[in-house]
Amino acid sequence: MGTASDAPVAVAAAAEEEQQQPKLQQRTLVFTYGTLKRGFSNHPLLQDLAQRGDASFVGAAVTASRLPLVCGPYRVPFLLNLPGEEGADRVAGEVYAVTPRGLARLDELEGISRAHYERLPIAVDLGCARVDAVAYYAHRDYAAELWRRSGEKGYPEYSHAVADGYIRRKDRPQGQTFLEQIRIFVSSQS
Repeated sequence: MGTASDAPVAVAAAAEEEQQQPKLQQRTLVFTYGTLKRGFSNHPLLQDLAQRGDASFVGAAVTASRLPLVCGPYRVPFLLNLPGEEGADRVAGEVYAVTPRGLARLDELEGISRAHYERLPIAVDLGCARVDAVAYYAHRDYAAELWRRSGEKGYPEYSHAVADGYIRRKDRPQGQTFLEQIRIFVSSQS
């Protein structure tokens, strides 16, 4: 049992812990499965966010559910919010803890306001624990079409072999929006 002289120390420790809690609670766990992963073309954004204190690597993870992971135009990866589809796998990726400011930058990259992707909840297995996170899924307006276009076969991981042929955004045709590129892709023959 502590003495009266221990009380100020305990109060100070509790106050410090309370101040740290909001900082931790302000972070969102984000599951990345494609070009944001280490070693891929959009990972420098996460590195920049980490240098600014807006993101930190948490660990490797795999989706709790089987979800389709397909490639669209220019070998762009899309996770589809179609759980349990035959031909889908538990998808491997990485989890990052991201601040609201970092999340806004990721939303911009993923075209949330332009209906390219949707940020939705996802359960992932991180080590021995199942955690709730968010992921950027293909927008519902075209997700089912991407699944049909892929022959209803997905990938368990967006690896370098799967990504072979990926074309960076700056190197794609500039006369079309990304949604137009997706529409052309899903309407073309495989």
